[in-house]
Amino acid sequence: MILKNGRPHAVCLQLQRSRRMREALLVTLLVSLAAGFGWLAASWQPVPSLAAVAHIAPSQEISVEVTFEPVSATPSETEVQAEEVRLFDGRPLRAVGTMTMIVTAYSPDARSCGAFADGITASGYSVWTNGMRLAAADTSLLPLGSLISVPGYDGGNVVPVLDRGGAIKGNRLDMLYPTHEAALQWGVQKLTVTVWEYAD
Repeated sequence: MILKNGRPHAVCLQLQRSRRMREALLVTLLVSLAAGFGWLAASWQPVPSLAAVAHIAPSQEISVEVTFEPVSATPSETEVQAEEVRLFDGRPLRAVGTMTMIVTAYSPDARSCGAFADGITASGYSVWTNGMRLAAADTSLLPLGSLISVPGYDGGNVVPVLDRGGAIKGNRLDMLYPTHEAALQWGVQKLTVTVWEYAD
């Protein structure tokens, strides 16, 4: 058992994740509040006094008909376009660029990994890390630990680069699937991949 600060390492990771999750939720709440206050400040208009508009002397009698129109309490989508906050491991992210890549898929068995099919990635993490949703890349282009999103893989969610492969050189990516059959279904695709970094 690996201990860290007197606790099992898995417990330390759990505590770090829950702290990061609370911090990410707080950031999301603050961004939402700021967007709401920005809309309120932008839509507020001062109402001039009736006397200033009509030039009425204080001694004159007037009658005024007042009508009310309902106003929506929530702004429309065109009024507020809040920026989507992406998270990975409970931490906020920002996109740093895109690149066009040839994307293939592999499975953690001998049919894809040959003699290296031991369930451990080049980064030392298990293939089960992140629910078996990870990528293999040329680490001179995307170092281990890089964060990417690939259209069509895991719903476009951000996944880590935790592996590399002998045939994965240059603008090539290999996406992990749990079975060889699922990897074959992916095929070979030319896609625009987004690279992310932590925003905190």
